[in-house]
Amino acid sequence: MARYTGSVCRLCRREGLKLFLKGDRCYTDKCAFSRRGYAPGQHGQGRKKVSNYGLQLREKQKAKRIYGILEGQFRKYYEKADRKKGITGENLLVLLETRLDNIVYKLGYGQSRAEARQLVTHGHFLVNGKKVDIPSFKVSVNDTVTVCDRSKASEKFKTFAENPKTLPVWLEGDIENFQGKVVREPSRDEIDVPVNETLIVELYSR
Repeated sequence: MARYTGSVCRLCRREGLKLFLKGDRCYTDKCAFSRRGYAPGQHGQGRKKVSNYGLQLREKQKAKRIYGILEGQFRKYYEKADRKKGITGENLLVLLETRLDNIVYKLGYGQSRAEARQLVTHGHFLVNGKKVDIPSFKVSVNDTVTVCDRSKASEKFKTFAENPKTLPVWLEGDIENFQGKVVREPSRDEIDVPVNETLIVELYSR
């Protein structure tokens, strides 16, 4: 499975904002973006004029990096969103938000999407009672995501349960039973990612 293996702090610096790819570390003084808030590389501090294409490309790269997706898979998400009824950009973000690894992260199991993705691939979760270890699995409305019985006793999951996150309104959580449920698809104003999806659509429509 192809994945990015370089420094994730470098990605935040390149995009010019915190993408919170390292969880709690991003809130500390150790955050590389806080210490060096300019683009990486020899010419990172130079001023550059950005074209319209450059702006569109940066939005696409930002979305890919937030959700931990490479180019080929991201393009497939766009094509699927374009075929659906409704606004293509919003459809794209809904598809990304309802990936299993993102749902697991939103439920509080993982300090970052990368950690949630790893937990999924290690087989810690069930969807509607069946084991699923594919991070890109599409979680539908009324699907229930549950931690496996063998994982509930681990210290990691006990820690997650003791420090619950505030859930988005389109999710329901049951901390005591280590499970959550998608009650409906999120609307655009409920998706808290700093991405201008219109620019992504313009890029792929060129």
